[in-house]
Amino acid sequence: MSGYLDIIFLLVLVFVIFSKLKSVLGTGAEDAKVIIIPKEQFEKLYKEPKKSLVAEGGESVDLSKLSPLDRELTRIPNFNKALFIKGAQKAFEMILSAFSKGDAGTLSKLVNGELLKKFEKVINERKEQGMTAETDLIGFVETEIESVKFVDDENVNLVVKFVSEQVNLLKNAEGEVVEGDENYVQKISDVWTFEKSLNPRVNSWLLCSTKKC
Repeated sequence: MSGYLDIIFLLVLVFVIFSKLKSVLGTGAEDAKVIIIPKEQFEKLYKEPKKSLVAEGGESVDLSKLSPLDRELTRIPNFNKALFIKGAQKAFEMILSAFSKGDAGTLSKLVNGELLKKFEKVINERKEQGMTAETDLIGFVETEIESVKFVDDENVNLVVKFVSEQVNLLKNAEGEVVEGDENYVQKISDVWTFEKSLNPRVNSWLLCSTKKC
């Protein structure tokens, strides 16, 4: 008899629990509110800059108060301007060092294929002439994002201006300085363009072009 009562009690308990879950979760698809957004509207929402965003600390930022450039930057998924500048400076230092040392392996991880070929051509020409390059990056005077360009709504290019102080030397096979002065610090302005996919899962930027100011 006690076993029979235990079964009844268990059934009542299961019914009560199920009722509670039903009131919280709903009964299924008939209770769910599904909103279907046309593809054109979804693409418009994705492509157009938002009117506001939530900054670190939970405060809402009015995008209308941002500069045109900063508003465009908000279209890049998971983009943090300060972190990008810091990363760009690190990449600048690594690429400069790898190029002067002829380290194509490191360059292949930091620049795109087309630019890598140009770098390798210069590196090979130096080797054929028995020349070696030395670059000492003293520090950055200025680093700023100059412009942003979205390519086919799939990729983004950022143009960054670096103003840095460097000591650059070119030596022959005997180790004699044939270009530059080890006691002379140059102030050099470079404009580099970095590219990245807009896919939020892709975080790495690659250098795709360089030029002197």
